[in-house]
Amino acid sequence: MTEPPDQQAKRPTFAGWMGALWLYSILRFAMFFALWGLLLLAGLGGLFAAFIALVLSIPLSLVLLSRPRARVAANLEQRVNAHRQARAELDSRLNPDELD
Repeated sequence: MTEPPDQQAKRPTFAGWMGALWLYSILRFAMFFALWGLLLLAGLGGLFAAFIALVLSIPLSLVLLSRPRARVAANLEQRVNAHRQARAELDSRLNPDELD
């Protein structure tokens, strides 16, 4: 069966989901390494600077990376909803007499 064009546009793609996930991950790593580099330049030791950068990058990513994180969450929600809808359609085709 073919879907209407508006339904096809709403279907999540694996590439879109992975692209958003990779972007968010790269931004998180970049934030950590930028903080680590700044702390090293400030004169902190290597491992201690890495620990402080880790502790600082968590709350900063919650604030500064809210849009990419929201995009990942929205893509994941779309994928789950599409899976549930496909499952419901399959269930209705396999057992059309059953009423929910």
